[in-house]
Amino acid sequence: MALKTLMLVCLLVAAMALIPPIAEAQLGGLISGLLGLIRIQGTVFCTVDGNIGVNGTATPVFPYALVQLQCGGNVVSSSTTNGSGIFSILLDPLQFLVPSLINNCNLAVKTPLSNCNTSLPSIGGLSSTLQVIGSTVAGLLNITNIIPTGFGFLRA
Repeated sequence: MALKTLMLVCLLVAAMALIPPIAEAQLGGLISGLLGLIRIQGTVFCTVDGNIGVNGTATPVFPYALVQLQCGGNVVSSSTTNGSGIFSILLDPLQFLVPSLINNCNLAVKTPLSNCNTSLPSIGGLSSTLQVIGSTVAGLLNITNIIPTGFGFLRA
């Protein structure tokens, strides 16, 4: 009887030694998803196409403009540019798939261009598709970086 108990204990100890590596491997994908972010960022310029001038000429930025992330016609997130025209939108990778963002979503600047320059149109707005430029690792956090491909003017 003692031999059977000893064999059972040894078998349980051996089984427990094998379980943690399996569980850790299974959780690896989930943990990396939990420790990830999708960052969409860029600069909006105060021009009819929202982009920097030719040959890097001095181009004013578009401060305090509303930038919306639209997917399938629905606004899923938004941000406001800062005083330097820079915006940043952070997304949870468990709720958004990068290929879907690239293929089905776009950025829309909803603030009229005339707000930053009265000689620009007050009707219409800027729109851009998205592109992935890589990823950044910050500690355990993996950040997928996405930028606008280039804004274009859309008449209302």
